[in-house]
Amino acid sequence: MQLGMIGLGRMGANMSVRLVQHGHEVVGFDPGEAARSKVASEGVGTAASLQELVSKLKAPRVVWVMVPAGAPTDETVHNLAGLLESGDVVIDGGNSNYKTAVPYSEELGKRGIQFVDAGTSGGVWGLENGYCLMVGGTDEAVAIAEPIFRDLAPEGGYAHVGPVGAGHFVKMVHNGIEYGLMQAYSEGFELMGAAKEFGLDLHEIASIWRYGSVVRSWLLELAELALRPGSGFEDIEGYVEDSGEGRWTVQEAVERGVPAPVMTESLYRRFESRETNSFSNRMLAALRNQFGGHAVERASAEQGTPR
Repeated sequence: MQLGMIGLGRMGANMSVRLVQHGHEVVGFDPGEAARSKVASEGVGTAASLQELVSKLKAPRVVWVMVPAGAPTDETVHNLAGLLESGDVVIDGGNSNYKTAVPYSEELGKRGIQFVDAGTSGGVWGLENGYCLMVGGTDEAVAIAEPIFRDLAPEGGYAHVGPVGAGHFVKMVHNGIEYGLMQAYSEGFELMGAAKEFGLDLHEIASIWRYGSVVRSWLLELAELALRPGSGFEDIEGYVEDSGEGRWTVQEAVERGVPAPVMTESLYRRFESRETNSFSNRMLAALRNQFGGHAVERASAEQGTPR
């Protein structure tokens, strides 16, 4: 089927290419010419404006918004409301707060345009491995875009989880859990690193834990990559950013009276990382870089080797 992709960054570009590889027609828009040229070399059609993108799509149009949450998504959805027609579908696949989904749906609905919120996980590895998709929306809207969802996801990795807002709510909690898992791995490896008397090879341990261990996971596989000799781990500064979802998860837990001590503490540890440079914080930064391509701080020559 045909899809318009707005935003050709790390996620949007790879998603567009994956869909083309699965036989779909994708027209992508990004204000950056370099981003458009890169996907064009992979068979993705391009447009230099939202108006041009809409003009290249056949009704009912399906448009996927993959831009940063907040003002960029607000502006994009508002502009699409004036360009699309009744029966078209807008999908927000970014890390938007779930509370924005209903207002988006209402604004678009005044013009007969349907809205779907698609929590998307997979990071920079999604092109090869597929993306886990947690989708919220009406049965009708989701059915229109379902061929896209099924080919973006690996087998078993897509579900229509509920009405509008449900997709981003589930993705928010997913990312809160991710914070806790990453924190546990980081603390464990720091503890082993402190046991100098054993001379433990942390990379070797991460490697063997991937096979048969009850703590094996994709994050552990990424930890093994981050700790490989020559990976540059020693140069990573232990400054760990948080992109919003962890905060929202903790706030939601407070509002609903649900205890979430692990996720709360892991969020606070990220705040703490901006003042310290411990091994565990360097590991957190490295893991974020491994799965999402998130930027890391590098230790300067004046700082020397991080602790």
